[in-house]
Amino acid sequence: MGLPRLVAVAFTLALVSIFLPLPFSLAGEITSIESVPDLQKLMYVAVDGYPCVRLLNLSGEIGCSNPGLSKVVAPLIKLKDVKDLVEPHTVLVTADEMEDFFTRVSNDLSFASKIGGVLIESGSSFQQKLKGLSPDKMFPQAEFSPYKNVEYKWNPMASSIMWKAYNFPVYLLSESGITAVQKFLSKKDMKHKTYTSDVAEFNMVMETTKAGTHNSEACLQEGTCLPLGGYSVWSSLPPINVSSSNNRKPIVLTVASMDSASFFRDKSFGADSPISGLVAFLGAVDALSRVVGFSNLKKQLVFLVLTGETWGYLGSRRFLHELDLHSDAVAGLSDTMIETVLEIGSVGKGSSGGINTFFAHKTRVSSATNMTLDALKIAQDSFTSKNIKILSADKTNPGIPPSSTMAFMKKNPQTSAVVLEDFDTKFVNKFYHSHLDDLSNVNSSSVVAAASVVARTLYILATGSKDTSSSATSSSALGSIHVNASFVEELLACLLSCEPGLSCNLVKDYISPTNTCPGNYAGVMSGEPSSNPYLGSVSDVSRFLWNFLAEKTSVQKGNTTSSCSKGTCSRTDQVCIKAESNKEGTCVVSTTRYVPAYSTRLKYADGAWTILPQNTSDSMGMVDPVWTESNWNTISVQVYTVQHSAYDNAVLVAGITVTLLAYIGIMVAESFIAKALKQD
Repeated sequence: MGLPRLVAVAFTLALVSIFLPLPFSLAGEITSIESVPDLQKLMYVAVDGYPCVRLLNLSGEIGCSNPGLSKVVAPLIKLKDVKDLVEPHTVLVTADEMEDFFTRVSNDLSFASKIGGVLIESGSSFQQKLKGLSPDKMFPQAEFSPYKNVEYKWNPMASSIMWKAYNFPVYLLSESGITAVQKFLSKKDMKHKTYTSDVAEFNMVMETTKAGTHNSEACLQEGTCLPLGGYSVWSSLPPINVSSSNNRKPIVLTVASMDSASFFRDKSFGADSPISGLVAFLGAVDALSRVVGFSNLKKQLVFLVLTGETWGYLGSRRFLHELDLHSDAVAGLSDTMIETVLEIGSVGKGSSGGINTFFAHKTRVSSATNMTLDALKIAQDSFTSKNIKILSADKTNPGIPPSSTMAFMKKNPQTSAVVLEDFDTKFVNKFYHSHLDDLSNVNSSSVVAAASVVARTLYILATGSKDTSSSATSSSALGSIHVNASFVEELLACLLSCEPGLSCNLVKDYISPTNTCPGNYAGVMSGEPSSNPYLGSVSDVSRFLWNFLAEKTSVQKGNTTSSCSKGTCSRTDQVCIKAESNKEGTCVVSTTRYVPAYSTRLKYADGAWTILPQNTSDSMGMVDPVWTESNWNTISVQVYTVQHSAYDNAVLVAGITVTLLAYIGIMVAESFIAKALKQD
């Protein structure tokens, strides 16, 4: 390069520095960046949380999804700052604004069209100031009611927002997610730059949206969804001799549910409804496992934990269907031998003023029902503290509340059953099927009290004595049955929190959990249903329950135990427990089984699910929605800052202008310098 050209370039750089001063305000931050991933972390902030996903049934879809086939990127704005939106935005909504916001979206299509995505800010502080938040219906699953008054308002806090479809992504922020978004927005406020926007990017594309399959039948045919369901568990105390049908005893069936629901898939703790009942159920089983002589009692105790109950009573309906089929999943049981059903519902909010009050909702007047009610009263009176009250539910109620017992009633209207709840005429849980129904929404003393009265009630029923003053039901016999309060409190922490969650010692003693946080969402059926399923397709909670119940209801013959390294035992009356948590499991004599829980309208064959024709003799099948969940590849949310297109255009114009000026400057300077050199 000649001297004229060098001088021209120097002149041009000086010119550029005048016209386009470059800001290097990030130089301090850039010096700490050592790789491309470091730069990405600086620019893009990943947001942790819980998605609302797309669910489908035979008539349509509910839930949330990106509207198209690509990511959604939309500027962030707080709901309180929303006025007249010109373009779609990501709206930051607080928990107390949630119900009104989604109601407005459903009623105002113009407003809905301006919603690009939604981030929900929630937390314990909102539980204190909210009067209630329940996205479910006034009468949950009224289509399965055994009585006609389906307009009854069991759930007065209902808004029904979880049963509608939203064509934009919705994401519940975790505590760390809230911190990340607030920190991001605060940085923006400090910079005061008008030429940038903070945006949220949602990668929540559902396969059913991509394929255009907008109901369960279509998506199952195309393979873009899977049916909701999982595995229920049942066990008997004492074990049943499956190989012999002689001397079968009448069955006292105790029922609880393990699944819940909410607006957000993986934030469905369901603390009061129904997990408090499940924990009380397990507390009662634990207490009864220490009682000797059950083999000599007149009744057979059977414990049943159902899943999929939130989505059309999948567990209870499938259990009853398996009984009709006399399948291996229910070998040793017969529906004709079920004398009475005792269901433990929501029992986490029964404590008030030191008194724990529960309400007994009965199906019909019968000798078996009266026997259960009498047993509850005897159990109540057996406590010296007198801090437990069992009251009969209001006679003006239309019938039993929403519960698994409804499926038993629809199957057989003559079913004798009692449902134990912490409410009388309406739910006292103001966060029914909400993400706010967490550990802080239940009282452990109420759960312990429920477990205590249930344990003693079952013992009274198992004696089969009609004389309530007999020695079998004497205070000395009942006084030996105690619930371990520490066990109940530990179990609540395991099933209703993420710390310790399923990594607690109690759970890890039985299984190796795949997740720490117990979502308590039913999940999907990912393979062929079986009474001896591949454990990889069984949820953590179901596997824990199977191992726990198998151990607590087991007997050991000859005071000897045998190991089972591969999960199988040599004897048919034995099962292998704790094979996951230990290198070698232990074989015990127990009648504990998995029961697949999925719609009775579905059939699995040749690696695919198909919908069966309606059967007019199956009244529940006739109204079965057949719930499915859309598949997806990944779900993620991140926030970052982008420049306005107007600013980008201005920079482009400035760059072109500078380039032209630089070119002209070079030509002029080169000509001027050349002339000067010639004169010299």
